[in-house]
Amino acid sequence: MSDEAASKPDLGAAARRLVRARIWLAERLRVGEMQATLFWAVLIGIAGAWASIGFKEATEWLHQVFTGYRESYVESFVAMPHWKRVMVPALGGLLAGFTLLWGSRFKATANTTDYMEAVVVGDGNLSVRASLVKCISAWFSSASGASIGREGPLVQLSSLVASVAGRWFAFPLARKRQLVACGAAAGIASAYNAPIAGAFFVAEIVLGSLAMESFGPLVVSSVMATLVTRAHYGAEALYAAPAFHFGSNWQLLVYLVLGLAAGLLVPLFLGLLKSVEQGFTKLKLVSPLRLMLGGLIVGGLAVVHPEVAGNGRSLVFGVLHHPGIWQELVIILACKLLATAVTFGSGAVGGVFTPTLFTGAATGYLFGFGVTALFPQSGIEPGACALVGMGAFLAGATGAPVMAILMLFELTMNYEVLLPALIASGAGYYLCRMWNVRPLYGEALDRKGAAVVAQHLATLKVGDLAANDSTTLSPAASFGEVARAFLQCKHDSLNVVEGGQFVGVVSLHDIKPYLDQPELEGLLIAHDVMREDPVRLLPSQTMSDALDAFNASDLGRLPVTGPGGAFLGSLTRGDVLLFLAGKPKTAADA
Repeated sequence: MSDEAASKPDLGAAARRLVRARIWLAERLRVGEMQATLFWAVLIGIAGAWASIGFKEATEWLHQVFTGYRESYVESFVAMPHWKRVMVPALGGLLAGFTLLWGSRFKATANTTDYMEAVVVGDGNLSVRASLVKCISAWFSSASGASIGREGPLVQLSSLVASVAGRWFAFPLARKRQLVACGAAAGIASAYNAPIAGAFFVAEIVLGSLAMESFGPLVVSSVMATLVTRAHYGAEALYAAPAFHFGSNWQLLVYLVLGLAAGLLVPLFLGLLKSVEQGFTKLKLVSPLRLMLGGLIVGGLAVVHPEVAGNGRSLVFGVLHHPGIWQELVIILACKLLATAVTFGSGAVGGVFTPTLFTGAATGYLFGFGVTALFPQSGIEPGACALVGMGAFLAGATGAPVMAILMLFELTMNYEVLLPALIASGAGYYLCRMWNVRPLYGEALDRKGAAVVAQHLATLKVGDLAANDSTTLSPAASFGEVARAFLQCKHDSLNVVEGGQFVGVVSLHDIKPYLDQPELEGLLIAHDVMREDPVRLLPSQTMSDALDAFNASDLGRLPVTGPGGAFLGSLTRGDVLLFLAGKPKTAADA
């Protein structure tokens, strides 16, 4: 005890009641790091949804400026004269290219613009200026009828919101990674009105983990984003399909063959995208000319078949409801594939999610039409095969079969499709895996050197994740100062530091007995109530070592000390769990 502490005023009745309430909440509600992550996942989901809604509305407005119509992209292009069908995509490509050229000055920043890379790399930081440049470029491309999906900029904006929040509040590394992943899930969910698939998209493709420590926040974020989106646009299924009627069990053999056919065609689809991209690269054109050339080609195709304009959503709806004659569908499919490959290859910012869905739907319908022509008594419906083909093609192209199956269900709200989709999607996925086909997003990560980054991330130590701790106590701090410190700190333990050296830990639960003895408050100091030899971490320990240390302690936050007991910071159990749950696969894991 010290005379200085004895001279300090006692805690006070009001502060004592607050501390008791703090302890009561900690013991009964057990609000910790994971609960805080879920809280932020809610906020990220809401903010990400509104960012997506804003982009959609802005795109529709710009589309009306370009075309003079506010109908769907196909209807707008049908109504336009031929010269305008060529000019609008070319102008959009030119503006998109100039945006990228102007924004190239921001690429020198240390932060990435790719949300997958930000999560895998582990810093969770996205470049604000460069990300906005990509979204503006995607805005020009999407609004002018480029054959590209909108999910790219929607996910980019949602992830950017999460990244900015993580930096603004100085979250630890693992938390920032998790929040960016939540932003990505919110973007997918708001783009397709698919909360479960949005969470599985990030879990399967980006994190490669379904551990609840990482998957739970993804679900919360995507659900909140979907609720906001449905409140704004309505709760109807994006691709409401006719009733799916599943007949006898032998029909599953037909869907199995359909899945295998999708597995054979997916490599050709991905190869087409890559080949056209390489062809544009060899031209060595600056981005405005390259994207304008892509727009000119798409516009030329739109002169003959305006159905190629846009991301292909109306085409998917048409295949499911009014497919027309099969010969015309074959021609439209070929034109749409070429338009998508040209748009993608020219460097337009966006995604190919919806074009992939159309490719699967058209392939499935043509397959079903062939089966009914050969076996009229089979009971197979071409429209049903179109639905199943969407899931099978998406599973093979993305390498995420669970996400593909769930997304198919959420897009159509048709329960009967699940069993055939399981068979076909599994067959398509495993056939692609057997041939070592690199999925869409795997190629993107490889181009950005993510394999090297993942290997580096696997070697991170405790010292790399430890956070600075500004809420430390002096050993001579009075009991009143200790109690008030807990009212200002979200953690249930405080580190005691003297002269830069770690001395001990005061736990919130350790001060509980003294709250009923006011006469001792003026006598006790932090040194009297602290634990002098708690479990501590060393900066050279691995994340697995840290998890073992937490299992041996009842504290949710442990001190990190260096040589001679120097206090370096602290690490929470939540940060370790989030890191281990989202740790990327190394070559040994593959």
